[in-house]
Amino acid sequence: MTSERRLEEAVHRVLGEGTALRQAQRDALAGLDGHDTLLVARTGAGKTAVYAIATLVAARLTVVVSPLIALQRDQERALRESGLRVASVSSARTARQQREAITAAASGRLDVLLLGPEQLQREVVLTALTDADVGLVVVDEAHCVAEWGHDFRPDYLLVGAATRRLGAPRILALTATASTHVRDEIVRRLGMREPRVLVHDADRPNIWLGARPAASDDERDATVRALVAEEPGAVIVYARTRAHCERLAERLADVRPATVYHAGLPADERAATQDRFLSGRTDLVVATSAFGMGIDRPDVRLVVHAGAPTTLDQYYQEVGRAGRDGEPARALVVHRAEDHALARYQRAGGGPRPSTLTRVLEALAEGPGDQAVLARRAGLARRTVARAVAALERVGAVRLVDGRTALVEGADPHAALVAVHDEAARRARLEASRVELVRSYTDTTDCRRRLLLELLGEERTEPCGRCDSCDAGTSLAVAPQRVRPGQEVRHREFGPGTVSVVEPERVTVLFEERGYVTLDTQIALDSELLSLTSR
Repeated sequence: MTSERRLEEAVHRVLGEGTALRQAQRDALAGLDGHDTLLVARTGAGKTAVYAIATLVAARLTVVVSPLIALQRDQERALRESGLRVASVSSARTARQQREAITAAASGRLDVLLLGPEQLQREVVLTALTDADVGLVVVDEAHCVAEWGHDFRPDYLLVGAATRRLGAPRILALTATASTHVRDEIVRRLGMREPRVLVHDADRPNIWLGARPAASDDERDATVRALVAEEPGAVIVYARTRAHCERLAERLADVRPATVYHAGLPADERAATQDRFLSGRTDLVVATSAFGMGIDRPDVRLVVHAGAPTTLDQYYQEVGRAGRDGEPARALVVHRAEDHALARYQRAGGGPRPSTLTRVLEALAEGPGDQAVLARRAGLARRTVARAVAALERVGAVRLVDGRTALVEGADPHAALVAVHDEAARRARLEASRVELVRSYTDTTDCRRRLLLELLGEERTEPCGRCDSCDAGTSLAVAPQRVRPGQEVRHREFGPGTVSVVEPERVTVLFEERGYVTLDTQIALDSELLSLTSR
């Protein structure tokens, strides 16, 4: 059977008779056998179908790294409906079920194995998959590599090394939104080879965008209450802390019943809350950002942020939960000036302590070891060791070989500590600048959609007509500029950078060492403070 015929049959099986591939799907599949691929495509673009089709065409095992059990459950159901043999390995499965799934994958009785990044680091899993015919590793919700990998879930930073141990199958990374910085970090952290970075239209024009300032906590919450009261449809309210979720839900109770979702609640309570919302039995949930991936209810009419988000990447991910049915929806952020200070604190994760790094380096001096061995030698928790190993690997002090971490020959422990400190400082500057970019979004009187989409790499010159700035008549068309989004530039002090956002008189540039910096376009170029390095 020709490859074209296999593809045709796989498309028919996954998408149904008479359904053609979308452009994003076609582009991703076109070169997947020869290149690692990062696909950035908006919600509803059919990213799951891409690896389902690729699996059928290749007739080899696909390993999917998926961040949440609830998301794995939905993916498992969708893949089974396409006729694929699929199983998952997670804490929701018994030890026996996990062993059976791993054995089935290794013996060729599965098409797709779903697991979390932590599961992929387990020696029993890696050993079994080393003997399997793995043709593709899919990293779903790949922005988690950049957003979560450094502190919250460091095993994300080790996915690339684990993939190489499996015989270096092709990598397919998928996400709905990712800025230039996040895309670059995904490619780098996963060790993608000859990567194709495919960025498709991220716009959701049916979602109206707005922002409202508030002078105090009470005014902010009152505004949120009024927005919820005027919306009869399904609503998600995002709060910044667990305590704020609880308080806000109580305040909304006299408007309509509200359920609460945050990471501090028992797992079964969180699952029940999510199931009730997705099934339509409840229409209002107040949540932290933990209520996110896998929330695929089509008729959410309003998403409100009670407080500015920490990054615009995160904000657009959360906004994307509105209007998935294509019908009109709204997304507003109600913000105070003080929100940005909280955001800086929340983004300021300092990384492993020097004392922790020293203990891990001393453990490595005894010889290579997997995370369990290193944790035992160092007397530290496994996750603490994972964070330290990821930090040391980023600065080239250690390497991962056959599932074990080893010191790089000639590595100097003191130099490694200094390098980790410098890397943490660089990252802190970047995170602080990303918070300032959120301030630019909440405070702008120009077109909000243009600012968001240009951050995601899409050049826009005309106002969108679907945001509060456009409604107020304050949005401006951008005349042809000397710089454009995605263009490489060099700053006399900050070095090389990439243009992120172009406004009528300002340009925001992402510098590797400095983070996001906003400059007066004419002054920066005319004084040769900023020079163009490509066109």
